[in-house]
Order: sequence, then structure tokens, then C-alpha cells
Amino acid sequence: MSTIEEKRVFGERGGDTTVHLATETGVVRVSVAADRIGTFGLERRCVARDLAVVDGTLAVATDEDVLVGDEPTGFGPALAVGGTDVPIAADSEGRIARYDGDEWTDLGTVEDVRAIDGDLIATPNGVHRAGPTLQHVGLDGVNDVSTPGVPLAATAERLYRLGNGWMEELEGAFELVATDRRSPPGELDRACALAGDRLFVHEAGEDHESGDGAWRPVDLPATPAAIAVADSLFFATEDGRLFVDAGDGWRSQALGLGGVSAMVVG
Repeated sequence: MSTIEEKRVFGERGGDTTVHLATETGVVRVSVAADRIGTFGLERRCVARDLAVVDGTLAVATDEDVLVGDEPTGFGPALAVGGTDVPIAADSEGRIARYDGDEWTDLGTVEDVRAIDGDLIATPNGVHRAGPTLQHVGLDGVNDVSTPGVPLAATAERLYRLGNGWMEELEGAFELVATDRRSPPGELDRACALAGDRLFVHEAGEDHESGDGAWRPVDLPATPAAIAVADSLFFATEDGRLFVDAGDGWRSQALGLGGVSAMVVG
């Protein structure tokens, strides 16, 4: 297996997009310009389990703590992290807490946390919202959530969007969902969702009233462990290969680290 202890360069370009991946060896930072993968390197050595960009700062859930901007916070071993203005984290026992910059405030406990995005938490029992306390806000069998623009929920039977309650978007056993973090509030911009070996993509400007027609399937050359979307589509395999599609097909690069569990763009 190749090593990336030192950064490797495949061409330097301006205007790159930054992609971070959580791996069993640490946090990997990758620069991407359109579909060209450039500089990548190991930014921090740890067992990284999840990532989130919270108020412009990278938060990392590790097997020892939650790191915010590389600083330890005293949460303890974490399973998932999210949040919009401040970090929200979960541990393997289902403890959910919010970090105010000085200390963690416990919000409650839920079983089997699968993902956190923004203030929404995905669990087998449904979606929970982290407010002053935890509130169950519907559905069941939820595998993943995405909150920018219009909240989406990937469940074992369907993909849902939040409108006047949870509204069916697509049928299928959905495992992962991601939305462009720059999406305007109340608008479903660029998004992608994984169901089995099929990735469905929603493009900016699509007529959302058209239902299934607003999404198009995209062929996948490998099985994703994590997905993301911005100006390009991104996915990473569990063994550490990053794929990017800027509209002309997939390009990929092996990053040399396995155990990929999460990815964020920007």
C-alpha cells in the first residue's frame, strides 16, 4: 500500500475544492479542481469516524474525542458529529450533546445513531432534532440525513424530503444522502443519494414538482462508502479510492489509506 505521510502532488492549480475524508488512519485532505485530483495528504493521525463542517470549521469524531479545528473538546470517544452553528456529537451509547466552545451539554439519548447532519440525527427509530432537548420528528429505518436547503432523509424504503411533513421523493433502499452545503434555505439544489449500486443526482434548477423526474441515475464504477456533492460529484470507497465527476465521467485516485467512513467538501 502506498503511503501519504508526505504530501503527493499531481499538478498545482488555483481555485481548488477541499475534500476531507475520515479514515481508520486519520483525516485526509485532498485538493480537487473540477475532476482533477491534486495535492493530498494526511492532515491528522487518528481513528476518524465522522466529519462535519460546522460554522466553517472542520469537526472530527474520533475514537478518543471530538476535535474542533484540531483542538480536543473533552467529549470522549465519538461515533458521529454534525451541527450548524455549534457541534453536535453522539457516542456509541447514544448520548447526544452540544458543544458551546467551553463544555458539552447533554441533550438526551437515542439508540443506534447512524448519522448527524445539521441539527438532525438519523436512527433506526426515525429522525430526531437536536434543539434544547431531543425531539422525534418522524419516519423510521433512517440511515442518513442531509440538512442544507431542503432536509432529506435516506431510509430503508424511500428517500424523503421535509416539506409539509416528510414527503416521499424516491422509492428504494437508500443508504446515504448528501446535499451541496451552499444550497439556499428552502431550495433543493445539487444533491445525491445512494440506493444499493445506484447513485441518484438532483441538479440545481430542476423542477422539484416533477417528483422522480427531478433526479437522474448515475452509473458507478465502484461501491461508495461516502458521498458528497458540490460543483462536482464525489464518492470514496472503503479502501480509500476517491472518485470525482465534473460532468465528463468519473476520474479517480487511490489515496493509500483504507477504512473510509465519511467525507465532506469545503
